[in-house]
Amino acid sequence: MRKCTVCGKGYSSTVKRSHSMQATKYRLFPNLQWMKIENGQRVKACTKCIKTRSRKLAKVAVAA
Repeated sequence: MRKCTVCGKGYSSTVKRSHSMQATKYRLFPNLQWMKIENGQRVKACTKCIKTRSRKLAKVAVAA
């Protein structure tokens, strides 16, 4: 599961273009890292959520 448990960010799809302008679909995944939340549980969170440490982390701790 490549999804941030804090904000719910998942992959986004885009098109890669070669020199000949041939289109190839591929996915861009968020930079997910393991982190511990207040109750000692480990969750996968994107680096943006880890940097900001917003109020969303408290919601994840309560929900878990």
